[in-house]
Amino acid sequence: MKLLAIGAVALASLIGSTAVAQTQGPQNPGPVIPGVCVFFNQRLLAQSTVGQAVQSRMVQLAGEVEGELAPYGTAIQTEIQQLQQGGQAADPDGARRTAVQQRIQEAQGLEQTRQEELRYTLSEQRRQISEAVEPILVAVYQERGCGMLLDRESVFILNPAMDVTDMVIQRLNTALPTLSFNRLPVPAQAAQ
Repeated sequence: MKLLAIGAVALASLIGSTAVAQTQGPQNPGPVIPGVCVFFNQRLLAQSTVGQAVQSRMVQLAGEVEGELAPYGTAIQTEIQQLQQGGQAADPDGARRTAVQQRIQEAQGLEQTRQEELRYTLSEQRRQISEAVEPILVAVYQERGCGMLLDRESVFILNPAMDVTDMVIQRLNTALPTLSFNRLPVPAQAAQ
């Protein structure tokens, strides 16, 4: 079983964003292009207080899921070892082997359900952050006189004066300092 990988998919994009590496730019970053602004959403998720709170809580939830699933793995592993050590005499009619296979399938189903719940929970928290960020971005866009707002991931090097990310992070920290949440069940329509 992949107990340690339970929250990996759900957390990979959020946790990975904390390692946002800023390379040292050129000595002369070039001119500020009037009306062109740049925003780095991954840095906002990694450095804002709410982004850090979501990341921390998702790590906790993944640990809870791992703790929930670990006994299943241990029990199944023990049963498999007993079957291997006992040979044919331990399971003459194959009923124990069938029962173990059924428990493995049940554990895998539960693991898949928990992974989907973690992914859904993360997506819901990101949705709430996005809803809070959108009016902030619009306000900063208008205040800075932007004619175009580019995603930082699409820009290799830029003049730092064109980057509005720090301003957006500061305002988001005030508007939405944290989120409190638990693992969410996946709604029936989203699970299909």
